[in-house]
Amino acid sequence: MSIMESLSPRALTAPESGIVEVVNYARGREGLLPLWVGEGDLPTPDFISRAAMDALASGETFYTWQRGIPELRRALSDYYNRHFSVRLPAEHFYVTGSGMQAIQISVQALTSPGDEFVYLTPAWPNIAAALEIAGARSVGVELQFEGGKWALDLDRVEAAITPKTRGIFINTPSNPTGWTATKKDLGDILALARKNDLWIMADEIYALYYFAGGRAPSFLDVMEPDDKIIFVNSFSKNWSMTGWRVGWIVAPPEMGQVLENLVQYSTSGVAQFMQKGAVAALDLGDDFVAANIAKAARSRDILCDALIATNRVETLKPDGALYAFLKIDGVTDSRSAAIDIVDKTGVGLAPGKAFGAGGELFLRACFLRDPTQMAIAAERLCNYILKR
Repeated sequence: MSIMESLSPRALTAPESGIVEVVNYARGREGLLPLWVGEGDLPTPDFISRAAMDALASGETFYTWQRGIPELRRALSDYYNRHFSVRLPAEHFYVTGSGMQAIQISVQALTSPGDEFVYLTPAWPNIAAALEIAGARSVGVELQFEGGKWALDLDRVEAAITPKTRGIFINTPSNPTGWTATKKDLGDILALARKNDLWIMADEIYALYYFAGGRAPSFLDVMEPDDKIIFVNSFSKNWSMTGWRVGWIVAPPEMGQVLENLVQYSTSGVAQFMQKGAVAALDLGDDFVAANIAKAARSRDILCDALIATNRVETLKPDGALYAFLKIDGVTDSRSAAIDIVDKTGVGLAPGKAFGAGGELFLRACFLRDPTQMAIAAERLCNYILKR
């Protein structure tokens, strides 16, 4: 038996990221404007990096709390009080090695091999992959796309539920579509979960990137204390910390020992000096986050206004998140189109095919970048589209 044949079937079926494939194809090219991944153009601000460096220099390099250092869990509690108007004790918060690990641990906690988990698609591909690698089955339910806008059909979600279904994954505001659930949507989803005794895994990483003002509606606005909801989140987007790989889970305190055990047997915790940087992000970073959101809103308008004006792109300005999901006339293979666009324009886009059912004809552009850069990217893309 060969080396590859002797590997786990679940490992062998883990898909290559369709986003990373394009990134690897063109990474490092001169003059590249990389709009393909979900990150901005700013490095982590100094007040965060300095807090981590000070902790590192003072010797905070030992094993640490598996659930997260007390200061960080308290800071998360305060953050939710400020932005979500809820008072959750620190016992509800668990620090993870990235938002991706928050999802992996939640999947491990909520599913067994053979279970099913429903999610809305097009979707960030990592949720489906995390479920499948864990031995569960991911069941995608397509959002409706009409007139450039995405909408939820709750009947489709209900039809996807079977006796094997353990839960529903909801990402709102959505990556990649920008679809943002209304408070009524969330209440309807929660009622469906209660009716079928299902968990909800809520990915609200983009909750503050809501362009109608304030923050997006949250399950925290409609839930009761005994509802089975687990929240996954990350420091990546709000505070320009994508490379830090620090995230968190919000979950009922009764799950605490289970979640701690899953952290123990994966990473054994996040480095304490990194957690000190995360504390600074939460305690001192509201103005930085507000500036990031304002920049994203300006760049969203620049990009979307230009592309819509070509009359060859079907999209509307997204209500939330960081992405324009573009349906360009004549594009039938988004992977090939992404390669062609980066070759001919130097603008890196993510192929919609990577985001699953309903995304095949689309391309995703992240607009958390300087408006001047976004204007250049928009001009390049418009020239490309008009010459097709």
